[in-house]
Parts: sequence; structure tokens; C-alpha cells
Amino acid sequence: MKILVTGTAGFIGSFVAHRLLDRGDEVVGIDNVNDYYDVTLKEDRLARLKARPGFTEIRASLEDRAAIEAAFWRHRPRRVIHLAAQAGVRYSLENPHAYIDANLVGFCNILEACRHHEVEHLVYASSSSVYGANTRMPFSVHHNVDHPVSLYAATKKANELMAHTYSHLYGLPTTGLRFFTVYGPWGRPDMALFKFTRNILAGRPIDVYNHGRHKRDFTYIDDIVEGVVKILDHVAAPNPRWNGDRPDPGTSSAPYRLYNIGCHNPVELMRFIEVLEEALGKKAEKNFLPMQKGDVPATYADVTDLMEEVGYAPTTPIEVGIGRFVAWYKDYYGIDA
Repeated sequence: MKILVTGTAGFIGSFVAHRLLDRGDEVVGIDNVNDYYDVTLKEDRLARLKARPGFTEIRASLEDRAAIEAAFWRHRPRRVIHLAAQAGVRYSLENPHAYIDANLVGFCNILEACRHHEVEHLVYASSSSVYGANTRMPFSVHHNVDHPVSLYAATKKANELMAHTYSHLYGLPTTGLRFFTVYGPWGRPDMALFKFTRNILAGRPIDVYNHGRHKRDFTYIDDIVEGVVKILDHVAAPNPRWNGDRPDPGTSSAPYRLYNIGCHNPVELMRFIEVLEEALGKKAEKNFLPMQKGDVPATYADVTDLMEEVGYAPTTPIEVGIGRFVAWYKDYYGIDA
């Protein structure tokens, strides 16, 4: 089928597009290739996609309503995977308007286009950051999440509320996926693994926030993509047992669902760094710092619903995933082993 994917120059979006093409789908990709991080990396991801039959590129911003409307009118996608967004917790402290434009205005444009073109299923990226000040572990989509600690998190929570409204009012099936610390080859340069690798190889110290006491549910890209595609094929439906007296945040009487998508196995940051040092064959000089504003000490995904309903089963341990990232990094940047 024809699937529209936003964010195809991005890390997760490019991998999802490849997976869909592998199984014979036609992919229409939208991305504005902004300069939030290295544009060359984004262009190289896109070049690999544009070399494949079945891929169509549209270069446009989410907040450009006319461009989004034109893309839907021209290509008539059956289903949509919306992964484009202004990412980054720390960047949201410095550039709040970028998050309002892309994550709120842009998402409204996607919802409106899906509504008017009778899209069968909208799958969109939320984030583990919506759990904010919550400390009850593991994080569950059935928990209340009304205490975000960054504007980025607030926009992702808002996306979930906006999606529910469209599911309720217009019967648009929507599924939100709360991603947990995705990593792997072709990853984002603003993420810890990329920055650590670059600095360690250059002999520069790495900044280790919260004095290394962070725990993260690191999830390898292949496991994430498998979950996204399974969810795309599992169209959201109303929960017949939903009760307004005891409202379940993860489901609804409307065709609306939320899922965590993570590894369900939190890893201490110091262990993560240790595995990276082993893969690089080089020790890191560590600059220990306090926790940053907008950050949280730990993330831990309860993925029971995803496992039971679509057969999601993450299989990649960090020892394997980090090793693959390091191999890709050295090859991509021409670094001798």
C-alpha cells in the first residue's frame, strides 16, 4: 500500500521507510532537512532512500499547511506514520518556538490532512519524556502523565490529546508510540552514544550528567522499527471496556491507542559507557556533571501491551547494538579500526 512517512531524513524515519520498501510498500517521505543537526548526515540517509524504487521525496515543513495538504491530495496515502518533529529536551529550553511550530502546528496539519483524506490509520511518535516527574516504574501507558518537565515533553503530551480528539470526533484511528532512547547506526549526533563515541575517539572528555547515575531503557533501532511496522498493521480500535468513571489513559471508547516502545530493560549509564569503551578499545575521560534541567533520572518501559497485542519482542542487547553502531561510525567517517 501507499504510506506517507514524515521525517524520512531522520534516524527512525529513514529506517522505517527502508523497512516498508523492503516489504513492497510505496513510501512518500516528507522532511524539511533542517539544520538542528548535521545536514550532511540527513542528506546521506535520504540518498540511500532515493536510490530505491518506490520512494518519493517531498521536501517541506510540517507547519507549511499548503504543502502538507498538497502532498495528501497528490499522493492519497492509505496510512500515515508521523515521525517528524523538533526533537531534543535541552534544545527546547533555548528554542521553545521551534517546538510549537513543528510539534503543535505541524501535528495539527497532519491530523487535518488525515481527517479530510480518510486515512485508515495514523501512527505517530510520542516520547518517554511525557512521563516527566513520574517515578513509579516501569512506566505504563495506563498511568497518568500530567507533569512534564520540559516543553518538548509537553508538546508530545499535547499530541496525544490532539490525536484523541480527532479519534473521538471523526473516527480517525490513531496510535501514539512513546519511544524510549533509540540508538544504532545512522543515529542522531545530539544523542549520548554519538557524542560519546566522537569525543572518546578524539581523546576529548565526555560530559556525564547526573554524575553517571542515569538509567535509560536503551532500545536498538531494528527493534523499534519492527514495532512501528507491526503497529501500523494493527489499526487502532475502541476499547469496549473503557469506562468514563475510571478512565484508562492508554485506551478509549474512540479508536485510539497508546503504547510504550522500548527494551523493557533499563541500563545504568556507566554500564552503557563501559560497553562503548570495550567496543572502541579506548577508555573515556569522564567529566561528571549534575543533572540538567528538563532531564529525568531514569526511564523504564512497560511494553506488555505491545508484546501481547502485536507480538513485539525486542531482542538486541546493548553489547550487540553498540558494537554495530561503532562499526557503522568508523566506516561512515573513514576511521581506521
